[in-house]
Amino acid sequence: RELSQLLRPVILDDFGLDAGLRWLAEKFSQRTNIAADYESTFSTRLAEETETHLFRIAQEALTNVARHSGATRVEIRLTQNDGTVRLRIADNGKGMPGAVPEAGLGMVGMRARAHHAGGEMSLHPSPGGGLTIEVWAPRTFSSHDTHEPEQEDAHPVSR
Repeated sequence: RELSQLLRPVILDDFGLDAGLRWLAEKFSQRTNIAADYESTFSTRLAEETETHLFRIAQEALTNVARHSGATRVEIRLTQNDGTVRLRIADNGKGMPGAVPEAGLGMVGMRARAHHAGGEMSLHPSPGGGLTIEVWAPRTFSSHDTHEPEQEDAHPVSR
């Protein structure tokens, strides 16, 4: 059940990316004892595929933090502006000195997911040490949040 939840948690289907990332941050912190600070200014639903891609990118980034960074804290931010949604994950670990971060399969997969969501991913050192991963994607809305104007009946019934 836990593995199924990690692959596509019900919370993502029921409540969206914001709630899914909040849940992911809480579970990550409980499991790893690494403080996870989550903040969001985004509460709208996105297209299901976009939500899944961004959630899985965050999941992989947090896995990398736990395995490789030596961090004691990670910050996760979800924001929106100018028609885009942005996901930022920054840790206070050792970073990736001398390594080519794009070479690992996890990084390749994260870049591919960002691309499939119509966006891009970038990596750079965090201020004070660590690594920051930033992903942006177009803000494509869920079919549940698109409100098409109601059409008038072409054949109204007169009384």
